[in-house]
Amino acid sequence: MKTATYQMEELSCPSCIKKIEKALSKQEGVEDVKVLFNSGKVKVTYQEGEVNPNQYKEILTKLGYPVLSTKIN
Repeated sequence: MKTATYQMEELSCPSCIKKIEKALSKQEGVEDVKVLFNSGKVKVTYQEGEVNPNQYKEILTKLGYPVLSTKIN
């Protein structure tokens, strides 16, 4: 498994967390989603080789949450 960490531009409310977790949890290959509200980070643990983590970045952007940077571990 791999983890992609997305540094977000802004996460302004608790409902943002639910919206992001719900959208990403539905994606193929996703094992876990953690939204770190105070640091503005979203961590997605996923099955390596099944998906491209850039897909998750696109979903976040479409939801209205611009991604500043991405780190893959």
